[in-house]
Amino acid sequence: MSLQSSSSPPVSTLPSVPDGGWTAWLTVFGAWLALFSTFGYINAFGVFQDYYTRIYLSNVSPSAVSWIGSFQFFVPLIMGMVSGGLFDKGYFHHIMLLGSIIFVFSLFMLSLAKEHQYYQIFLSQGLGMGLGLGLVFTPAISISSHHFKKKRAMAAGIALSGSSVGAVVHPILLNNLFNDPRTGFPGAVRASAYMLLGCLAIANLTMRTRLPPRAKDKLGPSIGDRLKPIITDSVYLCTITGSFFCQLSVYFPAFYIQLYANTHGIDEKMAFYSIAILNAASVIGRIIPNILADKVGAFTLVIPITVICAALMFAMLGITNVATMVVVAVIYGVFSGAYLALIVAAVVSLSRSPEELGLRNGLTFTTNSFAALIGTPIAGALLTDRYHWIRAIIFSAVCVLVGAAFFTVARWLGRNRVK
Repeated sequence: MSLQSSSSPPVSTLPSVPDGGWTAWLTVFGAWLALFSTFGYINAFGVFQDYYTRIYLSNVSPSAVSWIGSFQFFVPLIMGMVSGGLFDKGYFHHIMLLGSIIFVFSLFMLSLAKEHQYYQIFLSQGLGMGLGLGLVFTPAISISSHHFKKKRAMAAGIALSGSSVGAVVHPILLNNLFNDPRTGFPGAVRASAYMLLGCLAIANLTMRTRLPPRAKDKLGPSIGDRLKPIITDSVYLCTITGSFFCQLSVYFPAFYIQLYANTHGIDEKMAFYSIAILNAASVIGRIIPNILADKVGAFTLVIPITVICAALMFAMLGITNVATMVVVAVIYGVFSGAYLALIVAAVVSLSRSPEELGLRNGLTFTTNSFAALIGTPIAGALLTDRYHWIRAIIFSAVCVLVGAAFFTVARWLGRNRVK
């Protein structure tokens, strides 16, 4: 389903795409592996948030620690228009390779950061890894659209599930290695860096694009000319406004559930698995709703899903034991994963041609970058070192509800096209 106001020009016919085949599915696998290695890794930041707050950076506040994680999201998202524009121009392999190198190099540099040295960790993890992800993320989630039309949302959901699987594997690996006296923080980070080096090498070798680099005199309209019809699309504007508010707080549970469990007397060993449980459940949310979206539409699903995410944030206040922690983590994982996959599908559905895919996604991510930058630090500031959880949770839930309201307006504006 695609949404557009009735006054907008008709959507152009998309070029013929294979909708399957060896090259197409190998590309999806490569994108899955790239997102497993990069976005999946920074989705495990809740492990770092807990470890830094209690041990490695105990000299700074939870809000200061969360700036590292939020900056990891801010840098790649604000780079979205640049990497998306280069992707549309045919420079897919160039930016994927460069981003992979920067990401792995920064991870090795993080392993050299000393305890209580905030600036060393911020530069390597917040800035360096964020920059690497910024070059990888938009091309990795957009490349499957070159190979699929009818199954586009499903292919995108499968690729995005790589980040969910990575966000399950990396927290378990890191939690165990952080607390192993034989490895500690430096050894744990180095071990994961070597693993990601191999994964990203395979990813770069398996992905293929259907639009090779064009000659300079055939690069087409400038980004400014191509932006004009996009930023005057009222449905799209409401969509990215809604995603901005959701981005402010949708990662709050992923950042803080392990710390919440540890500060509420939950068994420490089980608390270590809270983020992995949440992210494991998000795999379901990133695939199944996208399959349904191909039939009923992304906007039809994303509105109720965001409302449920807000309700589940309030449910965090009811976590008092292992059982309630697991229930909240599983259910929130499913619905937050569904939101993150469906918002990409919703934006893609508004594209008039394949040449717009990277730019629309890039503009969305750039807008959301500012929300990613300030959202979790605001929650951390509301939390304080006295752990006033109710204030941070209310802020986060209300932001998501405002996002749901804007998605509702977007659907209403495109009501003549909604199935």
